[in-house]
Amino acid sequence: MLNFKNITLRRGVKVLFANSSFTIHKSQKVGFTGANGAGKSSLFAMVRNEIHPDEGVFSMPPNLEIAHVAQETPAIGRPAIEYVIDGDTELRQLQIELVAAETANDGLKQAELHAILEVIGGYTAQARAARLMDGLGFTPDQEQNAVSSFSGGWRMRLNLAQALMCRSDVLLLDEPTNHLDLDAVIWLQEWLCKYPGTLLLISHDRDFLDTITDHIVHIEQNKAEIYTGNYSAFEKMRSEKLAQQQSAYLKQQREIAHIQSFVDRFKAQATKARQAQSRIKALERMELIALAHVDSPFDFSFPALGRMPNPLLKLDKVDVGYGDKTVIKNVNLSIAPGDRIGLLGPNGAGKSSLIKILAGDMIAKTGVRLDAEALKIGYFAQHQLEQLRLDESPLWHLQQLNKQASEKDLRNFLGGFDFQGDKVLEAVKPFSGGEKARLVLAMLVYQSPNLLLLDEPTNHLDLEMRHALSVALQDFQGAMVVVSHDRHLLRSVTDQLLLVADGKVQNFDGDLDDYRNWLNENKRNEEKTTPIESATVSRKDQRKLDADRRQRHKPLFDASKKAELAVEKYHQEQQQLVQKLSDPSIYEESEKIRLKELLDRKVKVDKALEMAEMAWLEAEEMLELAK
Repeated sequence: MLNFKNITLRRGVKVLFANSSFTIHKSQKVGFTGANGAGKSSLFAMVRNEIHPDEGVFSMPPNLEIAHVAQETPAIGRPAIEYVIDGDTELRQLQIELVAAETANDGLKQAELHAILEVIGGYTAQARAARLMDGLGFTPDQEQNAVSSFSGGWRMRLNLAQALMCRSDVLLLDEPTNHLDLDAVIWLQEWLCKYPGTLLLISHDRDFLDTITDHIVHIEQNKAEIYTGNYSAFEKMRSEKLAQQQSAYLKQQREIAHIQSFVDRFKAQATKARQAQSRIKALERMELIALAHVDSPFDFSFPALGRMPNPLLKLDKVDVGYGDKTVIKNVNLSIAPGDRIGLLGPNGAGKSSLIKILAGDMIAKTGVRLDAEALKIGYFAQHQLEQLRLDESPLWHLQQLNKQASEKDLRNFLGGFDFQGDKVLEAVKPFSGGEKARLVLAMLVYQSPNLLLLDEPTNHLDLEMRHALSVALQDFQGAMVVVSHDRHLLRSVTDQLLLVADGKVQNFDGDLDDYRNWLNENKRNEEKTTPIESATVSRKDQRKLDADRRQRHKPLFDASKKAELAVEKYHQEQQQLVQKLSDPSIYEESEKIRLKELLDRKVKVDKALEMAEMAWLEAEEMLELAK
C-alpha cells in the first residue's frame, strides 16, 4: 500500500497541500482531481521518488514496480514495436542474460532463463505489444516504423503503450487521454478496468474517471482528501459536505453577530464589562469556518445572435482527401441554426479533415460548398494554440480583434476565463497548455460566431473549465459541429451524431454506448480472417477453417469467458459495496454491525476480483499464444 502521513508539499514558497493523510491499498484505482497547479503532478513525482515531502512521511513496500508515461520520446531509428517492448524492463534484462549464456555455452543457465521467460510471458511479448499498439490506434504496418518517423502526439501514444507494457505493481497516468481520439480512449478505459495493479490516474475526463476509479483524491484549498467511490460519488459527497459547511458557517455568523451585539451594547457599562470581555475572548478563540467557495473561476457565455440564415453552410457531393488519396466520398451535409452535431468514427477516417473542409482550411477535391452570406465561423483546433503570439499578452490578443474596445471591458471579459489582474498583461510564452487553450477559446467566444467547429476543444482543460464550456455551449444559439474524446461534453451539447467511416458520412442511430459496441464489432469483423486466408481459400473452406479453429481453441475460449464473467460479477458487486459505503448514514452508531459486514464482504470481494482478473489475463495470454 501507499501511505501518505501528514504530507506537506511546496513549490518554492507556495504550499500545494499541507498536513494531508490518506492510504491507497493494493489494486485500488484512484483518480486525482483538483485545479491545474494544485499539486497532482507533484504528488506523482513524490511517488516516483523524484521529489520528497517538505513535511510528513510517504512510505510504500520495497521493490514495487512503478510504471509511468515518459514525457519525452527520443528521436531514434528503433522500430516502434521494439520501443514498446522496452517497457518490460525485466524481459529485456533476461534477454541480455540469455545472449550472454548462449555466448558462454552455458546450457544450464539458458534452461533457467527460458523457464523464467515462460513464467513472465516473455514469448508472448511481441503479441502483447502489438495488441497495445492496435488499441492505441497504430496500424500493423506502422509497427516496424522508426520511432523518429512519428509526430509528437503519436510518440506520446508510444510512450503510453510502453508504460502499459510494463508488468507493473503501480501505474501512474497523468492525463493519458490528451493525445487520444475517442476510439483509443474507449479502448484504454476497458484495458485499465482489467488492470490488476494499483492505478493512480490524473484526468479531467468525467466519464473516464467514473468508469475506472473506485476512490478519488481531491486537492483543494491546500488539502488533499480521499473519498470512496467514483467521480460522481465524490461530487455528491463533496456537495453534501459543502452544504453542511455552509450551514455551519451561517449558524456561526449568527452567533458571532449576537455576541458582537452584546459587546457593543454593554462594554461601556461597568456591571456588564466582565461579561463583555469574556465574549470578546470567545470571539477571538472561535475558529472561523471558511465560507465554502464552490463558485467556478470561469464565467462566460456566447452573445445572443439574433436572426440567422438557413442553411448556414451546405456541402453538396463533396469528396474529401489529400493529393491522390480520397478519404471521404460524396458528402451531402446541410447545417442549419440550432444543429448540434457530434462526429464519430475510427482514427484516420477523416473527421478532422471534414472539420477543416467546413472551416475552409482545406479545399474539397470535388463537389460544391455553399456559404450563407452572414456565415461567421468560430473554429477551434489544437494547431491554433501554436499560432498565438508568444511574446504578447492575452489583452493584446483581444485588442487585435477589437481595437475600439476599452481595456476595462476586455479585462472584464478575460476575467470570465480566469485571466485576472496582472495575468492579462503577461506574455503567453510560459502559459500552460490549459491557459493557452482558454485564451484561444476566449478569442473564439469574443468574435460571436454563428457556426462553431470544435476539434478536440477540451484537451488540456481542467474539469471546472470543461464544465463552464459545456454550460456555455448548451446556451449557444447557433450551430455547432464537434469532434471530441470527452464523452461527457458530447452527451451534454450534441443531439445528432454522424458516423465518419468506410469513406462515408452517415447518421448514426444510437448513443455513445452503441458507438462503443459498434467499434468492438467492427474490430472483431476485421480480425475474423487474415488477408492470406481470404485470398487463397473459398468461402466454404474458410468457414470450415474457422470452425476447426474454434473447436481447437474451445477449452481456452471457455476458460477466458468463464474468467471474464467472474470479473464482471465481482466488479459489479464491488461497485455496489462502494456505493453503500459512500452513504454517510452507514457510519452512524446504530449501523455498526451492518458496516462491519459490508467492510468484511468488501475485503473478500476485492481479493476475489484480483484473483479473477489474474485468471482472465492468464487465459487471454494463453489464447493469444495458441492463435
